[in-house]
Amino acid sequence: MKPRVSLQDSALRNGNFSLRIDPVRSEDAGLYEAWVKYNSEVHTCHVELGVITVTLSPPNPVVGNELLLMSCNSSYRASLVEICWFHNGHLGTNSRTFCSFPGALSILRPAMSDAGSWCCQLRYSDNEVISATFNLQILGFDGPTNPVVYAAAGSAAH
Repeated sequence: MKPRVSLQDSALRNGNFSLRIDPVRSEDAGLYEAWVKYNSEVHTCHVELGVITVTLSPPNPVVGNELLLMSCNSSYRASLVEICWFHNGHLGTNSRTFCSFPGALSILRPAMSDAGSWCCQLRYSDNEVISATFNLQILGFDGPTNPVVYAAAGSAAH
């Protein structure tokens, strides 16, 4: 996994043996075990890493007015019941929250207003809820609907 993994050498003296993985990949999911020997004692720790993968088609950044498909998958083992999508942290029907099962969220004509923070929330049959947040970038224009702009001679036009 080199060079994606590291230990914080300065933290080792304080008893922090954390492993850092950057960036995490879907194949990194699984059980991790750490062994720490201090004097004659051996301490062990087991940690399971679950990974959520958010896929955009086409990839980020998205060109405005092209069909956008967003999917969210996890390494969690229970049966998936529902996927909910939240835009900019809003809840409710008027604020761009989508719940579906199964499949991806599709936005027919993404606009500049669709850019920003998106969260996919996965709910499983054992009532476990996990989520991932990502930043959606939209390439496009966020100007007036009329493409004609007038500016006084000698001034700046935007």
